[in-house]
Amino acid sequence: MSSGVHHPVFARMYRRIADAAEQKGAGEHRDELLAGLSGRVIEVGAGTGLNFAHYPAPVTEVVAVEPEPYLRTAAAEAAAGASVSVSIVDGTADDLPAESGEFDAGVASLVLCSVPSQPRALGELFRVIRAGGELRFYEHVRSATPGFARLQRGLDLVWPLVGGGCHTSRETDRAITDAGFVVEEIRHFEFRPAICAAPVSPHILGVARRP
Repeated sequence: MSSGVHHPVFARMYRRIADAAEQKGAGEHRDELLAGLSGRVIEVGAGTGLNFAHYPAPVTEVVAVEPEPYLRTAAAEAAAGASVSVSIVDGTADDLPAESGEFDAGVASLVLCSVPSQPRALGELFRVIRAGGELRFYEHVRSATPGFARLQRGLDLVWPLVGGGCHTSRETDRAITDAGFVVEEIRHFEFRPAICAAPVSPHILGVARRP
């Protein structure tokens, strides 16, 4: 059954933007995000599969969930050239096609900005990651600067309509802990690969654990 998620214009635009960002530092962020992972991993919102080339050898399988058809096709192409085993699955973050405790780790990479409900998506990740397993996250978030944060909240009246559901002002770090994960490492930084990315320049990258 199809997930029913279709953003054909945004998906093509996103692919160009993401590919350009890779050359400006996003590739290094993905290396940092995935370093040291092992076992079975579920990746939520895999996009075009840009993470696949960065998974380390101890990862035995990646189940990559992507609901958008154009992006899912691109992810399948990337999976064919990956050095680890990658399975592409149609599904959504708020109803993951997986059993409880099935995975050693979960990966959320530039996706929690666009899920309809962060609590539900993170609750699903909590469910499918085994006790003691990891959540690796790389997301843009609400600015810690009050004026900038107000600008982001204002932009969120229109930004999701043109950005495939993306919100600029979500407090994703707080949402991760609210879902029950224990954040063990987190790095806050600014990343602006293009002028149009200014509203989403505050980023976090880190590791949380399911108790």
